[in-house]
Amino acid sequence: MSEPSEWQNRIAGEWHGRPSLFNDKGVWCGYEDIRRSSVFENGTTTYYMDGGLEGGGELAGRFRLGAPFAFGVIDSDSDRVYTGPDFFGTGQPYGGFVDAHYYGPGWQVDLNTWNHNLPDGETQVYSSVLYQGWTVVGCFNGVYKRREEPPLDFLEAETRNGPVPFILPTKKAGGYEGVCELWGADQKLIGDVTVTLELEPIDLLRTRAHVTWSGAAERSYTVEQRRDGTRMFYEGPDAWGNAQAFGRANFPSVHFSTGTAITKIKGREFMIDATPGMNAGETLAVTYEVFDGNTLSGVIHGVLTWR
Repeated sequence: MSEPSEWQNRIAGEWHGRPSLFNDKGVWCGYEDIRRSSVFENGTTTYYMDGGLEGGGELAGRFRLGAPFAFGVIDSDSDRVYTGPDFFGTGQPYGGFVDAHYYGPGWQVDLNTWNHNLPDGETQVYSSVLYQGWTVVGCFNGVYKRREEPPLDFLEAETRNGPVPFILPTKKAGGYEGVCELWGADQKLIGDVTVTLELEPIDLLRTRAHVTWSGAAERSYTVEQRRDGTRMFYEGPDAWGNAQAFGRANFPSVHFSTGTAITKIKGREFMIDATPGMNAGETLAVTYEVFDGNTLSGVIHGVLTWR
């Protein structure tokens, strides 16, 4: 390409973050200090990542490297192809969100990375779920800021907040709401969807959730959510499934039991402003991939706020 793609323009510059590393059970293990940039030059895109692992527990040996990452990218707004030597695979952008699947020989893991550029243009919500074959071995996740110099106050906040477990309000009824974008499986914008997550706590571990989508996608369902540590279970009446949280990021898989269409959702709900203490955050960055049967039909992403 003679010009960078729209996604490449979105991620230009240097990004700083301190994502946390979790094991397969959602137990916090350490930090990865990262400076990364994606540079388009002379028609070629190269991705750079420099930093280092602090801590890591049982995963330290696997995720500590002796050199920075660098790998080529075939730039495109359809399929971005990662050509190695440090990562091999592809990523598909849907507006401000990319879903990438690739392999890292240095870490010896298969990765599914979700990177969500928030509407402010300066913040990214990032996660990489790490696999050995079909088995999850861990997860990196955190928030990045686009800056020329490391934003020390932000990195200090990420150090404090990175290990905080995902939790929704347990005693106060209310809801998260926001306008999200709906993108088709063809990676074209369909329109806006207002997403509302109304919460009615039953006790400290169970909440009745009423979910409504309106606009370019219409859906309404009620589900009882039961929390068990870092795990969540969705136990009807309108949907069934479960979730695993890694710190502030909750990864649900939900199957619907109403209507004639066979529909399921694979998602990520990231509590951006969660802090240590007996409280829940008020800003929820959400991404939902919607499937008809086993076929991707659309991607919804945006930011919800508590009201």
